[in-house]
Amino acid sequence: MSPSPRKGRGAISQHDGRFAARFVEYSDEETARQDDMAPETVLSAMQAGKIISHNTSPDVPFDRSINPYQGCEHGCIYCYARPSHSYLDLSPGLDFETRIFYKPNAASRLLEEWEKPAYECRPITIGANTDPYQPAEKTTRVTRQLLELFDKHCHPVNLITKGALITRDIDLLARLASRGLCSIAVSLPTMDDALKRIMEPRVPSAEARLKAIEALTSSGIPTSVLMAPLIPAINDSEIEKILQAAARAGASDAHYIFLRLPYEVKHLFVEWLHAHFPDRAEHVMSLVRQASGGRDYDNRFGIRQTGRGAYADMLGERFRAASRRHGLVSERYQRQLDCSQFQRPGQQQLGLNL
Repeated sequence: MSPSPRKGRGAISQHDGRFAARFVEYSDEETARQDDMAPETVLSAMQAGKIISHNTSPDVPFDRSINPYQGCEHGCIYCYARPSHSYLDLSPGLDFETRIFYKPNAASRLLEEWEKPAYECRPITIGANTDPYQPAEKTTRVTRQLLELFDKHCHPVNLITKGALITRDIDLLARLASRGLCSIAVSLPTMDDALKRIMEPRVPSAEARLKAIEALTSSGIPTSVLMAPLIPAINDSEIEKILQAAARAGASDAHYIFLRLPYEVKHLFVEWLHAHFPDRAEHVMSLVRQASGGRDYDNRFGIRQTGRGAYADMLGERFRAASRRHGLVSERYQRQLDCSQFQRPGQQQLGLNL
């Protein structure tokens, strides 16, 4: 018996992660009973060890990042971070969007990093994996606590989000931006409400995100629109519409990322396709393979985010042409920020004339 879509959730099933220590096989009766249940969100504290993650990916515009959360209630079916739950022996499927971990000691760990004599100030991106403004942030305020430190110590920070909750922190973000220490990327892959409800079920509406872009830019905060992911035969028809709306809202830059299907994400996405778009599921995957050298996913640097071949090139040209038409700088979603103002923790006190 095939699993059914769950209201308010992106994933269809509890697909096992590739590191699963034990496997559970349900009977058809148990599966049917679970399908009738709406999985609840469980929020748990997770003490962070090392808070700053580093990467050497040549196609990513940052080399260090912070993720205040593991797992994301937004439930975006295409999320390339889903496989991270496999390391917890949890499912990259429903567990990823219902078993959410927050890091209450994130701010103290960040201060410890900054205090190290060998620490070199470089811009840090918040939200590279899971959204820093997902619903849990309303109560945990972990992202807010981190931003207070960035503001206090004049450290440059970039944020990526789908959450309209970011407008809560405009006071901090505006102060950072006024010193050349902050830029924002708001992800907006669709303006179709029906598609949003099944593709990214617990994300604010496109209208709410456009209003957030307008509020951010009117406060002097450099803000870009990120169409991620671009999915063949699902949202590729919206390229021009999204860029026009983002430009009207005040966005200055635009970027897109082609659909990525690493590890368990492929199974979950294909399962979702057949559940919601059975009439075109095979066509969608055929176009994905055309842009991935005949494979479901080409993970090579320089290709994984844009695809390759005639079809991928056509999408890229459409995106660039629409960006030019609406005065958006394409291929960029983070600004160059000033690292010279950083004040190491304790530096202010040591400089006092006592």
